[in-house]
Amino acid sequence: MTSKEIRQSFLDFFKEKDHRIVESAPVVPHGDPTLLFTNAGMNQFKDVFLGAGSRDFKRAADTQKCIRVSGKHNDLEEVGVDTYHHTFFEMLGNWSFGDYYKAEAIDWAWQLLHEVWKLDETRLHATVYRTDDEAYEIWKKYLPAERIHRFDEKDNFWEMGETGPCGPCSEIHYDRTPDKSGGPLVNAGVPEVIEVWNLVFIQYNRKQDGSLEPLAQKHVDTGMGFERVCSVIQGKESNYDTDVFMPIINKIEELSGKKYSTKLDDATGIAMRVIADHLRTLSFAIADGATPGNEGRSYVLRRILRRAARFARNLGFKKPVISKLFPTLLATMGDVFPELHSHGDSIMRIINAEEESFLQTLDRGLEKFEDIKKDLASNKTQIISGEAAFLLYDSFGFPIDLTELLARESNLSVDLPAFYQNMQEQKERSRKARKVHSQEVELPAIDAATNFIGYDLLEASSEVVFVQDNLISLAETPFYTESGGQISDLGTITLAGEIYNIIDVKKSGASIVHIADRDFEPLLGASAFAKVNSTRRRDTIRNHSATHLLHEALRQVLGEHVRQAGSLVTPDYLRFDFNHFEKVSEKDLLVIEKMVNDIIYKQIQVGSEVLPIEKAKENPKIKMFFGDKYGDEVRVITMDSKYSIELCGGTHVANTSEIGIFKVTSESSIAAGVRRIEAITGPKVYDFILGQNNLIHTLSEDIEQLKEKNRHFEKQISHYKLNELNEILPDLISNAKEIDGVRVVVHRIDLGTMDEMRQLGEKLRDMLKTAGIGLLAGIIENKVSLVCVATDDLKGKAPAGKLVGEAAKIVGGGGGGKPHLATAGGKDMEHLPELLTSGFYEIVKAMI
Repeated sequence: MTSKEIRQSFLDFFKEKDHRIVESAPVVPHGDPTLLFTNAGMNQFKDVFLGAGSRDFKRAADTQKCIRVSGKHNDLEEVGVDTYHHTFFEMLGNWSFGDYYKAEAIDWAWQLLHEVWKLDETRLHATVYRTDDEAYEIWKKYLPAERIHRFDEKDNFWEMGETGPCGPCSEIHYDRTPDKSGGPLVNAGVPEVIEVWNLVFIQYNRKQDGSLEPLAQKHVDTGMGFERVCSVIQGKESNYDTDVFMPIINKIEELSGKKYSTKLDDATGIAMRVIADHLRTLSFAIADGATPGNEGRSYVLRRILRRAARFARNLGFKKPVISKLFPTLLATMGDVFPELHSHGDSIMRIINAEEESFLQTLDRGLEKFEDIKKDLASNKTQIISGEAAFLLYDSFGFPIDLTELLARESNLSVDLPAFYQNMQEQKERSRKARKVHSQEVELPAIDAATNFIGYDLLEASSEVVFVQDNLISLAETPFYTESGGQISDLGTITLAGEIYNIIDVKKSGASIVHIADRDFEPLLGASAFAKVNSTRRRDTIRNHSATHLLHEALRQVLGEHVRQAGSLVTPDYLRFDFNHFEKVSEKDLLVIEKMVNDIIYKQIQVGSEVLPIEKAKENPKIKMFFGDKYGDEVRVITMDSKYSIELCGGTHVANTSEIGIFKVTSESSIAAGVRRIEAITGPKVYDFILGQNNLIHTLSEDIEQLKEKNRHFEKQISHYKLNELNEILPDLISNAKEIDGVRVVVHRIDLGTMDEMRQLGEKLRDMLKTAGIGLLAGIIENKVSLVCVATDDLKGKAPAGKLVGEAAKIVGGGGGGKPHLATAGGKDMEHLPELLTSGFYEIVKAMI
């Protein structure tokens, strides 16, 4: 069976068992800050197991995209070195939500493996939790006792966390040993006997005291490693030898000119396996909205890409290659996961840009690593210091696992505690710098809560619930506290007849703390009047609402990969950082700007709605910022349901027309793969235009002054040139060519105006006196200019006007004038050499 047939047969099998076939959740988990990546099929059903949500079906099955590169599921270092670990993999799974239980789950697993996929039953082993007699007895219907193994909590008891849903599990293992003697190797973590399916029976709730209580409803959660079961069914010793990976590996062979080896210790084989695996991880993560960067999951992806790039260098690649493998992945998996098609261009461009950026420093970093090795050898030590590892990280972009990889290849180790100490010290320096810059205030713990009423009101009276020095908290306040990029409100608080200026607002627990420019009267329980600076708030909300419109415009113009990477909303301007792999062109910026202004001019009402988080998740149009912590209820801001819908706790205009007008003022890069746009709205745009007009006026005056100076300098230069040319006229005359007793002077000159050429021509005529003809030629304003003179004795025989008219024909023009001096011009500058070397002499010869 092919991998596609295996995957489909799994889904078809459970569809026949009345399971709803659901789509894979994204590998970037929406609204779950506890996970960097989706790492199991049950992630999308976590709320059901926790009793916080429900579905309109009791049975489900799918193939789930998973990434495991952090926490307890960190398989990164094993990837490529062994044959069955991956950073990205598919998990085939089936679930029962309070419906069927152990008997059906085990029976159907046996049916699929033995009857549908025809696996050799004598090679199948099952494990159960040491006290799970129920599962043990069910397995005895299919397997002999010697192939049913009991294990303890480490291997056969599943828990979501320290508390919450949990239960025993039953794993199915496949014995690959030639003589089927792998029984003792079950759960030993070796490829000879490999786990292919885990059946989890969720029947308990782990309480705070560690005790277990039975759940009212029992659930089934199973997970099967797709790549592993493909290797078993296809009779391959390695997951990488299946048709899941071999098309990619074959492409790497083609591009590198090297042959893939299945030997585990072969460097070429390891490199190809790593690249094939990491390509999948990067492609699916980018398709689902993540991009390489410096924080969180973005940094995990950057580590993976740089690790792949280093292994590509081992294969001889000096230029980006990973993106060139994507079309092969698309051809093998695009039909099952259409997001690879819809985001294909973005995936390739992001990977290519990131790899290209790293390659610029990779060679220098490798050179530095060699210097470190030499220093270690001279000092007779094999431990790379934390300072050296941090230098590779900070200056050359080497993730610590890449440094560890290089170290292992050279039989060295890294002082990891010292490395992380250096990291922490750097973060502390940055934190202190931020604290000094922002004049951060250490707030006391405050028990009282503050109700924010600033969505609807800008001023209100309220009770003082906390007061200390220049800090005050009220039971209710219209002051917005900085969050989501929008800065805090400023204004005043009046207490006991005294007006205090509020210079900042911060949160301490559930309390909103107003910070004044002087100490308050300590009147706890008194009534205070809070008033927000309405002009400042109005300017701020214009920019905040415009930020939402800008975000959507960027996605529509640049691509669905665009995600917010940071923002700042102030009364004066807005700043929006986003993931993108190249400079935004002027053309695209104009399109984006117009798109935002079009929505503004449509005068769209801005909607605000509070929804349960689970309800919000059901709407795919709602933008959720990955990693943000959302409560049970969220606020949804809508600016045209077909345009911008976003979770946001900030303040906004009531109608887009209040924004007035939107203008981008700058676009720049702030990090690899992260761009920044700054923009202004409303009255600030008028100020900007006024400033630009003043600048243009000033520049225009400067330009006129420069032009006048330039004209003056040109006159001076021409004067010097004329004087210089006057001095060479005797030489030109003495070297003149004689035709039938007539001296003919032909010369190219470089002067700025025809008037200057005419002056020089008259001077030449005076010096010739008799029996002389002259032609002066030059280029003025990209055209040929000609001046012809004839002495008085030749005016009737060879008049200058006739001579210059014939000469002008050669350079594609015409002209004429008086018999003693005439001018002409032409557009064919390429024929000027012909006129000067032979053409004019032939004209004179024919005429005299």
